[in-house]
Amino acid sequence: MKTGIAASTIGALLWMALTAGAPPQPRGQKWVAAWAASMHGPYPSGNPVAQPVLDMAFESAARGAVDQTFRQIVRPAIWGPQVRLRFANTFGTQPVTFGSVFVGLQTAGAEVARGTNQRVTFNGKPGVTLPAGGSSFSDPVALSFVAKTQPPLLDGRKLAVSVHISDPSGPMTWHAKALQSSYLSPPRSGDHTADESGAAFPFSTTSWYFLAAVDVLASADTEGIVCFGDSITDGTASTLNGDDRWPDVLAARLRAAHAGRYAVVNAGIGGNRITGPSSYDPGSPFAGGPSALDRLERDVLSSSGVSSVIWLEGINDLSSGATADAVIAGIKEGVSRIRARRAIRIVLATITSALGSTGAAGTADVDAKRQAVNAFIRSAGIFDGVVDFDAATRDPATGGLRPEFRPNSSIGGAGDALHPNRAGYLAMGHAVDLRLLTRAQ
Repeated sequence: MKTGIAASTIGALLWMALTAGAPPQPRGQKWVAAWAASMHGPYPSGNPVAQPVLDMAFESAARGAVDQTFRQIVRPAIWGPQVRLRFANTFGTQPVTFGSVFVGLQTAGAEVARGTNQRVTFNGKPGVTLPAGGSSFSDPVALSFVAKTQPPLLDGRKLAVSVHISDPSGPMTWHAKALQSSYLSPPRSGDHTADESGAAFPFSTTSWYFLAAVDVLASADTEGIVCFGDSITDGTASTLNGDDRWPDVLAARLRAAHAGRYAVVNAGIGGNRITGPSSYDPGSPFAGGPSALDRLERDVLSSSGVSSVIWLEGINDLSSGATADAVIAGIKEGVSRIRARRAIRIVLATITSALGSTGAAGTADVDAKRQAVNAFIRSAGIFDGVVDFDAATRDPATGGLRPEFRPNSSIGGAGDALHPNRAGYLAMGHAVDLRLLTRAQ
């Protein structure tokens, strides 16, 4: 653990240095992350779901993007008249230049609604070059269609963020498990960021590249909620393009009860662990990305407007041989770091059952360790709240996931008995007591 903690401290300092100079908050308003994706490694490392073959979309992983345009589709949790975008070259090995960036309202597929596609600038310039490991916010971008549209009519609508990269990018920082279709132009096809038509984007992908966050300018009382975890937060076995992961369900409940006041973002990474790897090398990447402790600064504490975090993690540690005590120590360390840096509500979630699953997590030994960690979470008293996802999804008769939560909703089949399906994620999203997140601190 000592090696990982040291690496995390260095990483946090580097991240703060590289993101220094972000635009200030206007008086009476603030920036709140309305969408986010945790950058976890260089393409193609990681755990994508329902990914089309990308052999024709990229020349090679080593060269990355070459004179082509990405049209990435993202769904904001809340809307506002101005947005800013955060791009990251976190796991790149060379500088990458985004020569042109546009953002507009998606209609369907790769199409952008007429008149909504707006140029994005960086310190007044049309593009930005990020060094290896670097990150940058754009300038604020006015979205005139937001001011002209009644807020309920934007619920569920999505933004199209178009990015042109001319020179070979090298290894591409990405988030593999988007479970959202985005679109790519072919290599050497030029800049199509300003296009409203989707004709230049023949290839699809279920991942996001370089785009780490979309912030919305919101009223000062708006609060951000980060859902932090592994593939069960990332949404494995939920519906492709259905936005029915448990964080999505929670966001819908908060919109219905407190329209526009709470923005939920997803910081899950498939395969992620709390206790390892002790260090992360992009040259030989770990599929689950840096440990939760290593990425805590980047994915939680640096999230704009964050007021709460819901943390669900540990099954990957336990199934890979970590002890319950090691996972508990990691949770305590994470809580300590959050308390030291920010006044954020910390809500821990109990680990859902994988007993009988098709992988290493399905053994009785792993389940005994999982129950020990859950007993700690329920009784520790060091959190601001607990969500009992285990109780919401476990079959009392078998100790595993309830039968109706097992079939895979994204690719079909019986499921793996580890990842809940759409029905399971709905149960999890409704198991969160909203008062844990909305009460005064």
